[in-house]
Amino acid sequence: GVENYQTSNVALDGNGNLVLKATKSGTSYASGWVDTKNKVSFGYGTITARVKVPAGQGLWPAFWLKGANEDTVPWPKSGEIDVFELPSTSTTIYNTLHGPISGSTGTQQAQIISTVPDLSADYHNYWVTRLPNSITIGVDDQTLGTFTPDSLSPGSEWVYNQPQQLLLNLAVGGGWAGAPNSSTQFPATMTVDWVRWDPPATV
Repeated sequence: GVENYQTSNVALDGNGNLVLKATKSGTSYASGWVDTKNKVSFGYGTITARVKVPAGQGLWPAFWLKGANEDTVPWPKSGEIDVFELPSTSTTIYNTLHGPISGSTGTQQAQIISTVPDLSADYHNYWVTRLPNSITIGVDDQTLGTFTPDSLSPGSEWVYNQPQQLLLNLAVGGGWAGAPNSSTQFPATMTVDWVRWDPPATV
């Protein structure tokens, strides 16, 4: 559950791919994280990442967006869109919105859970399309679901119409994924072929 992200665990592989690596040293783990904070932000349109994820107990690959205004509007008020999270699974994909909920310390406003074929077997295109008051998420040619303000839990504030920063990471452990076990193979790698933003036809 310790966020031990190391720059040495992020590298290009010489074939045009970005590799986020999770490693084990004794009883300690380290892993990789990249983001576009204060570098590039994305407006409305579709963001797609072509990724090959690892499988294994305790591995937690993720592709997510956060409000580009996070420095001045701290999380959760800046919002978070989880395009995919795979906590100790490669056949159940979680899409979640996190944001402020009035009268609550919780942040999970809405979630879609989908059963899919083993995603670790190959590369897949994970995508999110943002339009005003609409977020649609999918993988390859499959739409997993759409969030709108009506999707949110009572008291939730829709904070997802502003530009977003992009994050890709491979976490290890934590309360949701659980600890690795003897079956977990290290080093584990999450490989990113490309990331693309396509503007909307109309807004």
